[in-house]
Amino acid sequence: MSTSSPEAVKKLLENMQTDLRSLSMECKKKFPPVKEAAESGIVKIKTIAARNTGILAALKENSLEVVQPFLMGCGTKEPKITQLCLAAIQRLMSHEVVSEAAAGNIINMLWQLMENGLEELKLLQTVLVLLTTNTVVHDEVLSKAIVLCFRLHFTKDNITNNTAAATVRQVVTVVFERMVAEDERFKGSVEQPPPVQGNTNRRSVTMLRPSAKDAYMLFQDLCQLVNADAPYWLVGMTEMTRTFGLELLESVLNDFPGVFLQHQEFSFLLKERVCPLVIKLFSPNIKFRQGSGASPAPVEKPYFPICMRLLRVVSVLIKHFYSLLVTECEIFLSLLVKFLDGEKPQWLRAVAVESVHRLCVQPHLLRSFCQSYDMKPHSTKVFRDIVNALGSFIQSLFIVPNTGNSTAVGAPAGGSGSGSQGTALGGPGAGGVGGNLTTQAAFEYRGTWIPLMTVSVQGSAKATFLEMLDKVEPPSIPEGYAMSVAFSALLDLVRGITSMIERELAVEEEAAAEFRDTHPDQQWQAQPGAHLVWEEMVSACWCGLLAALSLLLDASTDETATENILKAELTMASLCGRLGLVTPRDAFITAICKASLPPHYALTVLSSNAANLSGKAYSIQGQSVQIISPSSESHQQVVAVGQPLSSQPQGTVVLTAKNIQCMRTLLNLAHCHGAVLGTSWQLVLATLQHLVWILGLKPGMGGALKPGRAVEGPSTVLTTAVMTDLPVISNILSRLFESSQYLDDVSLHHLINALCSLSLEAMDMAYGNNKEPSLFAVAKLLETGLVNMDRIEILWRPLTGHLLEVCQHPNSRMREWGAEALTALIKASLAYKHDPPLAHNQRLQLLLLNPLKELSNVLHADIRQKQLESVLQILQSQGDGLGPGWPLVLGVIGAIRNDQGESLIRTAFQCLQLVVTDFLPTMPCGCLQVVVDVAGSFGLQNQELNISLTSIGLLWNISDYFFQRGEAIIQELEREEAALQKQAQEKGETLNRPFHPAPPFDCLWLCLYAKLGELCVDPRPAVRKSAGQTLFSTIAAHGTLLEQPTWHIVVWKVLFQLLGCVRTSSTTADKEKIESGGGNILIHHSRDTAEKQWAETWVLTLAGVARIFNTRRYLLQQLGDFFEAWQVLLNHIQSAALSKNNEVSLAALKSFQEILQIVTPVRDSGDAFAVIGVPPVLIDPLSASGPSRAVVRSDSLVERLTRYSGAELQAPPPGEESALEDSDLWWSAWNTWYRTGTDSTRPPSSPAEKFSFIPSQPFLTALIQIFPALYQHIKANFSMEDLKKLGVILHGAVSVPISSDASPFILPSYTEAVLTSLQEAVLTALDVLQKAICVGPENLQVMYPAIFEQLLLFVEFSCKPPQYGRMETKHVANAKYNQAEWVALNYVPFAERSLEVVVDLYHKTACHKAVINEKVLQNVIKTLRMPLGLKYACPSESTWKLAVSSLLKVLSTGLPVARQHASSGKFDTMWPELANAFEDFLFTKSTPPDNLSIQEFQKNEAVDVEVVQLISTEILPFANFIPKDFVGQIMAMLNRGSIHSQSPSFTEAEIDVRMREEFSKVCFETLLQFSFSNKVSTPQEGYISRMALSVLLKRSQDVLRRYVEDERLSGRCPLPRQQVTEIIFVLKAISTLMDSLKKTQPENVDGNTWAQVIALYPTLVECITCSSSEVSSALKEALGPFKDFMQPPVSRVQNGES
Repeated sequence: MSTSSPEAVKKLLENMQTDLRSLSMECKKKFPPVKEAAESGIVKIKTIAARNTGILAALKENSLEVVQPFLMGCGTKEPKITQLCLAAIQRLMSHEVVSEAAAGNIINMLWQLMENGLEELKLLQTVLVLLTTNTVVHDEVLSKAIVLCFRLHFTKDNITNNTAAATVRQVVTVVFERMVAEDERFKGSVEQPPPVQGNTNRRSVTMLRPSAKDAYMLFQDLCQLVNADAPYWLVGMTEMTRTFGLELLESVLNDFPGVFLQHQEFSFLLKERVCPLVIKLFSPNIKFRQGSGASPAPVEKPYFPICMRLLRVVSVLIKHFYSLLVTECEIFLSLLVKFLDGEKPQWLRAVAVESVHRLCVQPHLLRSFCQSYDMKPHSTKVFRDIVNALGSFIQSLFIVPNTGNSTAVGAPAGGSGSGSQGTALGGPGAGGVGGNLTTQAAFEYRGTWIPLMTVSVQGSAKATFLEMLDKVEPPSIPEGYAMSVAFSALLDLVRGITSMIERELAVEEEAAAEFRDTHPDQQWQAQPGAHLVWEEMVSACWCGLLAALSLLLDASTDETATENILKAELTMASLCGRLGLVTPRDAFITAICKASLPPHYALTVLSSNAANLSGKAYSIQGQSVQIISPSSESHQQVVAVGQPLSSQPQGTVVLTAKNIQCMRTLLNLAHCHGAVLGTSWQLVLATLQHLVWILGLKPGMGGALKPGRAVEGPSTVLTTAVMTDLPVISNILSRLFESSQYLDDVSLHHLINALCSLSLEAMDMAYGNNKEPSLFAVAKLLETGLVNMDRIEILWRPLTGHLLEVCQHPNSRMREWGAEALTALIKASLAYKHDPPLAHNQRLQLLLLNPLKELSNVLHADIRQKQLESVLQILQSQGDGLGPGWPLVLGVIGAIRNDQGESLIRTAFQCLQLVVTDFLPTMPCGCLQVVVDVAGSFGLQNQELNISLTSIGLLWNISDYFFQRGEAIIQELEREEAALQKQAQEKGETLNRPFHPAPPFDCLWLCLYAKLGELCVDPRPAVRKSAGQTLFSTIAAHGTLLEQPTWHIVVWKVLFQLLGCVRTSSTTADKEKIESGGGNILIHHSRDTAEKQWAETWVLTLAGVARIFNTRRYLLQQLGDFFEAWQVLLNHIQSAALSKNNEVSLAALKSFQEILQIVTPVRDSGDAFAVIGVPPVLIDPLSASGPSRAVVRSDSLVERLTRYSGAELQAPPPGEESALEDSDLWWSAWNTWYRTGTDSTRPPSSPAEKFSFIPSQPFLTALIQIFPALYQHIKANFSMEDLKKLGVILHGAVSVPISSDASPFILPSYTEAVLTSLQEAVLTALDVLQKAICVGPENLQVMYPAIFEQLLLFVEFSCKPPQYGRMETKHVANAKYNQAEWVALNYVPFAERSLEVVVDLYHKTACHKAVINEKVLQNVIKTLRMPLGLKYACPSESTWKLAVSSLLKVLSTGLPVARQHASSGKFDTMWPELANAFEDFLFTKSTPPDNLSIQEFQKNEAVDVEVVQLISTEILPFANFIPKDFVGQIMAMLNRGSIHSQSPSFTEAEIDVRMREEFSKVCFETLLQFSFSNKVSTPQEGYISRMALSVLLKRSQDVLRRYVEDERLSGRCPLPRQQVTEIIFVLKAISTLMDSLKKTQPENVDGNTWAQVIALYPTLVECITCSSSEVSSALKEALGPFKDFMQPPVSRVQNGES
């Protein structure tokens, strides 16, 4: 209910009346005037109430009168009355019905009461009500009221004192509140600017409004009073205390700062009065030094109550009026800093610290300091000093132990020292430390133990000692209090500054973002001012903070405290990072890092950083990491023992719980503030790496770290506490790197760089030893890469570049992880769904695959293995999408070297197989060539033969693929080609690809062929063989796809080049025997030298090329240089044929045969296809003819064939040029054949060349067999010259001996008369020739004699085997097969066959001019003379018999011809030859063999007889056509035959048989027949006959006579066998002669002859005495015929007449 409501007014009136009644009742007796006044007052009230509607206003107007009775009542000084009156007055006041005048009276009345010491409390109450309910009291009245209260404050009564003090405070407040209210009322009106008087800024007080004036006067006097001066306005003050004055000043300043800031007068007071006063009052504290009592002048001691209140005033001044009192505050703050000095009393330091704490919770104030002082030139760095002072203060607490705790110095923690020490030292801390389980939070440093108490709530500076306003003596400061306050102050300072700056930063960032949204094209400009302030603040405070926090962190034994310190360091580090202050950021991070590691742990990154920090006394000193104190270690629970990560093995190190706590902070820092770490990632990660190492975490899949120990070294000991922590730490570690995906690009680069340099250090450390390396960095690079796949491009190069270096590290574990990381990244990056997808982002794909390729340069096999395994996985998972990455992948697969070992090559090959089987269709066709190259390189590797062979199979598969997909490949390749061409033109270069002019698809084939060609000259025979077969099969199967000009390249660049290489390798191959290959594999003797193995290759290659020339003849002939190619091929065939290897040479001839047996194809399309090797089923529709012809199938193969093999389908034009061209070809073939033949059959020149190569029989046979085929093509121009050449070769070939070890396979047994195949071939060759001449034109026939000549040479072999150079050959019968010697063939059958051919041929050609002119017959006879003459001495008996029969046949043909041409003289030289032949044969010098049977002998004699008969039938009858000498020779021969025909070696028994009687007889008969011929045409002839006969008779005479002589002389002795035989012969001859004479017409016999015959008779008779029965019987026969002479002679006359 309000005081003005009607009810209230009614009640007031009632109450007033009641009060007045009571007053009159009380005063009725003693104080009548009062009673009267009271009663009149009642009336007055009633009248007012009756007359007025505004009762209260009326009351107020009349308040003087209304109040009067009560004032009079107070004047009575009667307690009861006074109390009643004061209560009534208060009631009036409370209803605000007291006017100003009345109020003055009331105050005066109260003053009197006060002076009388009455009702003091009631007085105070009344004053308070009066002043608080309204504003009627002003000026002097007001001052009097205030003085009244002050006076009461200084009474003796405690209650009054305190009540008065409270009243004073309230009254002072009321005065100022009135002023504030007054300002509010006048706020609208404009104040006149004060006229400036002089240079003072003080306006005269008169200008102030009433309430303001009161307030001004009051404040001014308060200052006066505190300064112990007289007041101006508070008249009547008797006494005053400074403490109370200061309290009042503080409360006014604190409660009404606005007043001072808005009114210049008050501001002036502050500057001019308050500040000097404070500074003056501070002086005793400033000058005082503890312990300087003996100073000369006595120094006033600091007085706690005043000092404490002064500090409170200062706090208020700084807090509210800092902006007004900049200079003064600087002084105050400097003082404050000084009070923290160690020399000041403990209580002073404590309150100073509390004051500093108050400042520390006001970050904005701190910022103002920074702006006003630290940032101004030539000004004290106040903010920095405050922070540093705090730091120094904390440090001083440790260094100067307070007396209260001196006993605890050096107390060992946790009883870890010697026990005696722990128990001996008592003192407050010792119990706790010594063993009782007190877990009080505390700091301990170098034995100084300082407990930590909770002093205030975070962020508020609730002081303890600054509030002790009742204490007069300095209180005792509890142990650890100052430290605790300072610690809170530090934390609050950090918290305040950082949160303030971060808030402002956030606002600025928001603004920036908004600006960017609205003006995307413009650059946001931040306000530089704010940034400068923030940076200055941080720069000013970081050193001090860091020093203090590091020390505290080291000394802290309480987890919460540690946590708070770490949090402070962390927020500072983060803030410095955000502001870009690198040095402080790194310094804070270094501190956390050091705290995480064991003490004295040498870690270079941190040391170097520490060295850069400021060199203040309390900063972290030293090069090596010197954690501030070694003592700290002992107060911590040890949770882990492990090994330090260093290159030299060291002992173990210990990790404490605090280390682990710091580590967590570090992780937290990296996790939450990674973006601002920048270069200090290095510090963070290096530390984490060492911690991870000490804790024994090892990387697992994907780079996450898992607990796991290496075997070597003292193993890590972990407590259970830390064991449970490890998974968490490991998890945080992983999350830390996962969170890198939220970092911006620059920060991410910092992180990657840090990891890389960390890894480089680990690599350096791992050099030269096989210790387990630290894989932390590598593992984390992997993790970072994996979570940043979406922007992998920006970090790919540094990341993979570094991992590639790791892969080259000599330490295998290090390498292995490098490779693991790299390959995992590549696989992940390829599998990641990029945007745009990789298929459309070629550049990115190549970038991702590039490191895979780079790995190929690493020499370590384990790395390559990893690389290839990952390629395999990539192929299996992403093979379809590699696209432009194929060249890289193939490059990796193909980067194999022989020194890499089998397993690597095997893995790589698996990749290749996968590519060839599954991915050829998905890759760009441009890569097909690379596939071919790679497959080829696997063929060429020499580690694993099977792979080489399989890769050749792959090449075959690839060729099949080309064939099947030809169309598509061609189109794509042509597109690519066009693009490349365009690029090349733009650059002005020429397009450079292998086999350039050929179209791209053909180039692909050529690359394939070239690769196979390389494999064909591989050192391993199996590879060569397989490659060769594949090459020729491929060319055969798919060669038709090539365009015609490409064939040119195939022939020259592929085939001939290959032949050249093979030839070179074969000719230089090693002839050493190869021991059986690899253990139990046996090598056949035909392949047991490198040379023999190469021979096989040469054979295969040559055959393949020859086959191509054969099957592709028409195609090749249309190339311009077919003739040159042909010659090169022949050249190759020749060199192969002449190689010193039977296998090669024979094969060369086979190839020769193949290219010569070319059948001209029938000119028909179907056949053309057949030649190409296309199955006929495809061709059916094509070759169908007529109207019903089927539509050509659009089968791409057929189209392709028709397109590509157009060349072959157009038959070469008939006509001269092709024939001419052909003849050139054949002649060049002939020349080759001739050279081959000449070289291969030329015998070695000297015996030294004993071991020189001698061609084999099969080779020679093949060589000769070629001739007939070849001859068919060259016969038109085959000349005599050529025939001679041929003869030389044939002769040479037949002369070649064979080696004895081959002879059993070639030679027939000696007894069989069989020709060898070579000899057959030779004769066939001659036969072919002879037949050709026979049907050929006239001019060919001049060749007959040459053929005869050749054959006759062969005939001679029967008696005189040919010599092969000077080689010694054994006769086949004597050869021992097991010796490597040469054996001459049995030439007899060959010679005999030749002879038969001669006879045959002569029979046909005897009449040919050439045969006559060239004296063929003479040559035949001359040749036959040798076997005829040798007769029994011939190697074979058949020879001479054949010779004779041949001679007879030849003569039967030839003699008529000779007679016919007798006149021409062409046969003149033949006759003597013939005579000699007869002579040699009939009177041979050889004796028949002993074992010749009589039947044989008789047969032989019959042959002789046959010859004589020939003479008698064919020669002698035609004597007139025959030269005389010849006839003479024949006669002499017959003469000889008739006597001297026996062989001297027969036994008696055989003698009569062996005397060749039959022969002698025929001779005689012939002789006689022709001697007495009546047809003698010339006397000359007859004379010769007669002469011969007389000679014969004369010799007989002589023989007989000599015999008779000898017989007589010898007496009984028998005569020599020889002589007896001779005499028998003679006797037989005589008897024969007698028979002949009988048969002859008498007129033919010359008389002289008869005389001679008769003259023999007496001699015969003399022989009768001989003793030999043989002779006797012969004699008997001889004498018998003489009976015919026993008749009387006719008379001469008659005879003469007749």
